[in-house]
Amino acid sequence: MAVPKRRVSKSRKRLRRGHHAAASVRTQACPRCSSPKLAHRVCDSCGYYGGKKVVEVEDS
Repeated sequence: MAVPKRRVSKSRKRLRRGHHAAASVRTQACPRCSSPKLAHRVCDSCGYYGGKKVVEVEDS
């Protein structure tokens, strides 16, 4: 049975887990209204995607 011979130190464990952090959300400016939006998604503020009106947006 495979059992560790020595305890793994905190620094070695943390070095190994250095890449486990969640990636941040990337946003880009909408080419029509310049508000931040997710890539490859319809803009929440103007409703456009790819230069075409896709969703009707209410003015709040």
